[in-house]
Parts: sequence; C-alpha cells; structure tokens
Amino acid sequence: MTAIVILIVSAIVSGVGVGLIRRHAIQRQIIDFPNERSSHSTPTPRGGGLSIVIVVLIGTLALAISANVPWNVAGAIIVGGFVALIGYIDDRGDLSPLTRGIAHLVSAIVGLALLGGMPTLDLGFTVLEWGLLGHVVGVVGIVWMTNLYNFMDGIDGLAASEAVFVFGVGGILLASSGLTGLALLCALTVGSSIGFLRWNWPPAKIFMGDVGSGFLGYLIAIVAIASGNQGFSLWVWLILVAAFFVDATVTLIRRVLRGEKWYSAHRSHAYQHLTQNWGSHLKVTLTVIALNLLWLGGLATLATIEPSWTLGIVTVALLPLIVLAIMLRAGKEIPIYAAKPTR
Repeated sequence: MTAIVILIVSAIVSGVGVGLIRRHAIQRQIIDFPNERSSHSTPTPRGGGLSIVIVVLIGTLALAISANVPWNVAGAIIVGGFVALIGYIDDRGDLSPLTRGIAHLVSAIVGLALLGGMPTLDLGFTVLEWGLLGHVVGVVGIVWMTNLYNFMDGIDGLAASEAVFVFGVGGILLASSGLTGLALLCALTVGSSIGFLRWNWPPAKIFMGDVGSGFLGYLIAIVAIASGNQGFSLWVWLILVAAFFVDATVTLIRRVLRGEKWYSAHRSHAYQHLTQNWGSHLKVTLTVIALNLLWLGGLATLATIEPSWTLGIVTVALLPLIVLAIMLRAGKEIPIYAAKPTR
C-alpha cells in the first residue's frame, strides 16, 4: 500500500512540475529546434526531466529520514543531483565531452564509495570476488549507464517508458526478495517517470533533456549496486535494461571499430534506424515496451526465481537483441541526405 501511495503522489507532483517547467521553457525559449540529425520535426521545449530529478531527490530524503532507506544509499542517489546539474547546464548550452566526462566520473567514484563498492558477482559455478577490479568495473559501469541512457533518449516516450518498466519490474522483484526500502525507491521513480511521460508521450509536448536522462541512467546503476550489496542479483538489472544496454553498447563498439569519434553527435542507434524505417516514434516506443514486457520482464523474473540459471538466462536475453541490433545497422550513421524527421 505504501508503494502505491508513493507512486501516485510522485506521479501527480511530477506531472504538475513538468507542466510548470514547460511553461518556463517556452517563456525563456529553452527549445529544441530540429536539425539534420533530429528525429523530430517540431520545435519542442526541453528539460522536463528536471521534474523527475526533483521528485526523486526529495522523495529519497524523505525515505531516508523515515528509515526506509539507508543514508549511504540515499547519499549515493543525492550525488546524482550533480549529474543532473551537469545535464541541466548542457541543456542550456553545450558543455565539452571532457567536462561532462569528468563530472560523470567524479559522481560515479563518490556514489560507489558511499555504497561500499561492488557486490560479489554470482557466475553460477562460482562467485567472483572483485577486489580492486570491482571498483574499476563499478565506476565504468555507472559512467556508461549514465551516458547510454542519454544516448537512448532520442524519440518521444522511449526513455521515460523504459524507466517505468525497469524500476517497475525491478521494484516488484526487490519487494518479493524482502528489499522493501529499495522497492519504495523504485516506486518513487516509476511515479515520477509516469508524471513526465504524460507530457512526453508521442507526440511529445516536452523533451526530457540531459538533466533527466543522465540522472535516470545513474540511478539505475546505483540501485542495482545497492541491491547487489544486499544479496540481489546484478544480472537481473542487466536483463531489465537490456534493450537500452545492447543498442547503445553495440553502436559504441561498431563506431569505435570504424575509427569514428564515439563521443560526437550521431544518428546510428538501432532504434534510430527503426524510427527512420517506420517513420513513427510511437511504433518504435510501443515495440520496445512490448519487447520489455513480453520478453525481458519474464526472463528477469525467472533469473530471480532460479539464480543458478542466471548466466544462461542472460545469454538468452541478450543474444537475440545483439543480433537484432546488428541487423538494424546499429553503429552505421544514417546519411544526412537520407534522414527525414519523424514523429
């Protein structure tokens, strides 16, 4: 019952907040104007993800004060406010990739330190004790999740609906495993994302912006590590976020192999190719939602019930997505002359 109340209240507050941010963005001309790399054709206000950030941070403090969430976990999430701040500044005026990278790196280091490092990793046949390597893997993982979520926020409704799915199913699985505090954090994030999605559903009235997408990516990594330190499987989170993780990672690897500047703006993700082919944001977003609900959600649940099968389940979850991403030409730039804005 508490989780439902948190979800409803956070959805209402976040939705109202997005409306106010949208009005402010229009007045101050904080607008995303279409260009040759855009996937939209209409000038649209941006920065609506700030509402998600504010609701989650305030809600996290409330959960920590009420002793539902440990203060070290709350502190790691609050560090995400710095990630959001960098994103907000970038939304208002471009920051260099180096500046963003340093900010994300520092946030990841502090966040991981507050959590006490990486949890052990169950490989089924053995348990991996990370040691110093774990700190490196943890920091890189947090930085990559922060950035890949930003990369995947390119069409209407996609990033917000992914957050609803990942934290929604993740929260249910955490609650079933007895991790009530983290489940309440997930309910808080689901509600705030739903409040934003009401404005961002195709055709979007406002965009999330880096302020929201980077924060959500960071938050997924922090909650995953925090739950891992309490005995929950990290693999389950990888399965839940697989649609985003595979597309962004395959795209990055193929661009690096081509000798391209991986950090520069581009339109080469699988979802962007699919949007180009179908000419519709709505169809692609609904397809990803269906993939999550009908495929990844069930596999994540199975991995929670049968942890000894986890590596096999992860393989079954990721391999078809890798093949699909390659078939959709992830990592290959859509030629500017061939690109057409879609909505």
